[in-house]
Amino acid sequence: MNVNFANRLERPLVLKASNASDLMMANPISIRADATVAEASKLLTDKSISATPVIDEAGRPIGVVSRSDLLVHHVEASKHHGEIPDYFMTPTNGSGDMSGYFQRTTTVADVMTPAVFAVGLDAPVHLVISDMLGLHVHRLFVVDDDGILVGVITTMDVLKHLHVDDA
Repeated sequence: MNVNFANRLERPLVLKASNASDLMMANPISIRADATVAEASKLLTDKSISATPVIDEAGRPIGVVSRSDLLVHHVEASKHHGEIPDYFMTPTNGSGDMSGYFQRTTTVADVMTPAVFAVGLDAPVHLVISDMLGLHVHRLFVVDDDGILVGVITTMDVLKHLHVDDA
């Protein structure tokens, strides 16, 4: 199949947004730092998302937990499972069954990436895109003047706002 894209590329794509609030998904799904790894895994799976902001009690972002973070934790826990002393291995349910023990006791704070890359609601789109490219990240948090999480901008959100120039 021979496809000619030349005609499609004659009109440039334009980003139809002026600031972060135009690009963001408001009220993003988030998780608390004291949630368990099992809860985080269920949330990411149930919502079909690859990562979510981790927030403190006030709603301020303190990190991000991704499927990759959970996978790394699972692999590391599997490697060290046999090396843990018996006194750390007491099952919480009294049944003697250790399956899932580490997922019940390990918190999101233990496995999250503690980096927060955020912009304000009024950040111009050129700064948003420049930050995403410069930081090599797929998402930026959007915070209000008090540092409270109000939105998330992903690379897909940016792509959704690209349109063929009408001029």
